[in-house]
Order: sequence, then structure tokens, then C-alpha cells
Amino acid sequence: MKVLAVYHNKGGVGKTTTVINLAAALSKKNKRVLVIDLDSQANTTFATGLVKFQDELHDNLKDNYIYQVIAFRNEYSISEVARKSKDFTEPPFDVIPSHIDLMEHEQELIQQPQALNRLLKKLDAVRLQYDVVIIDTPPSLNLYAKIALITADYLLIPSDLRPFANEGLRNVRRFVNDVNEIRETMGKEPIEILGVVASKLGTAPKFREHTLPRMIEIVEQHYGFPVLNSKIFERRETSKAIERLREVGDLLIPDPISILDDDPKSQAAEEFEKLAQEVMQLAHI
Repeated sequence: MKVLAVYHNKGGVGKTTTVINLAAALSKKNKRVLVIDLDSQANTTFATGLVKFQDELHDNLKDNYIYQVIAFRNEYSISEVARKSKDFTEPPFDVIPSHIDLMEHEQELIQQPQALNRLLKKLDAVRLQYDVVIIDTPPSLNLYAKIALITADYLLIPSDLRPFANEGLRNVRRFVNDVNEIRETMGKEPIEILGVVASKLGTAPKFREHTLPRMIEIVEQHYGFPVLNSKIFERRETSKAIERLREVGDLLIPDPISILDDDPKSQAAEEFEKLAQEVMQLAHI
């Protein structure tokens, strides 16, 4: 089982879209996939179709999500908390959901030093059940991002390669170095950086031909991160698939679907297919 953290401390770079469609692509390659949502914004939880309720009264996530996995030593195993993304993709992958309440628990968990490696220990118990675990992370330098990078074997960094995102790479580098010190005290090897995956890219021919190669060169030469060959362009069909709604009586219920299921012959689906192949090669999945 290989554990992959998808992290950038800048938001809006296509992190969630990358996580869920990469997971779908790997699942279609007959890999047993677990996605863990460690972001209190719970975008991955929404995007994989696990939020079917309209109000707090019918909320079926708040008592059984990633917080309980981290907070309790002998309860809330991975198998007990994981849910199927059965409406999002076929074959489905498992998801440990998040919840907006997660942000309220950070200070409480900071007081528990053992919380840093509890997810790691619980994943060890299901090591034979999954081929790959993908952890979606908050765009910050907080406790949950630290837990993700302590737990993961590999790091993938989505980025639109624009100046603000590039400046954020300096923070990513420092954060990785800090986490590697913690990993060393735990007897773990440093996290292996797979590289930056260029995401949310414009599709204009001039941009692709002239600007994009220069942006990639800047990231590799000035910030010291390799850039993957796979590229994810910003396409309306990808966001449209995630934003799908379904009418149930008088209600509109989120009904997202992966781009690989919604439009498998599209350029967007092909991009995630290529990303999955490259990640499998780099991480030996």
C-alpha cells in the first residue's frame, strides 16, 4: 500500500479536482483506492457525492468522519469510517469523509501529541486492503497538513504555476523539511516528492506553446521541484461533472460524477488517465 499526500499551501490550484479524478482513474485500473479528506472545507467529501443531506438535522457525517479516526485510539477504525463513492465512479473507491466541524477540533488535537501518528497506525491495520491511499489536505501549514505529510510516503503538489502559487512553493519546501524532522524521530524515511503537477492551466494555443514551457522552467530551476509530464487543463466539462445536481422531490441534491465516467472520451478524462499512469510509475503502485 502506497500513501500519497496531495498538498499545496495555496488554495485554488485544483487540488480537490486532482484528488478525486486521479482516484477514479486509479480505480478504473483495478487499484484498490482509499481517499482521505483531511481538509475542513470538505470539498473532496462533497465532490465524491457523500453529502446527500440538506440540513444539520439529517447530517450523517458529523459523528463518523476523519476527526474521530484521529481523536480516538481504539475506536473508529478505517473500515468503520470509510464510505463508498458508489455514485461518483465505477468501480467505486473508499472515502474517509471530512466535515466543516473539523476546524473546531484542531486546538483540542494539538494537545494530544499522539494524534500526529494515529492515522498512520490505523492505516497500517488495513495495509493489505488497499493499493493506494490519497490524502487531500488543507491549503495551510496546520496540524492536519502536518498529519498528512507524516502519514504519506509520497507528495504530489498541484499548482497552476502562477507567481502566487510559485511563491507558496517556498513554504511547501520549509514545511516538508519541518515534517521530515518529525518523521526522523519516528524512524521514518523523508517523504518522497513526486513533483508538481501543473493544473488549472489555460488552453489557449499561444499559452501552451510559449508561456507554459517557461512557467515549468521557472518552477524547476528557481524553486527546485520537478514538474510531472502530465498536465491538467482547466476545462468546463470537468467542473460541470462535479457540480451536477439531481432533483429529489422539491430538493436539489448534489450528484457529482468523475469526468472519466461522465465523458470518458474527453480530453479531460485523457489527462487524468495519463496522470494516473505517471503516478503509478513514479510511486511504484
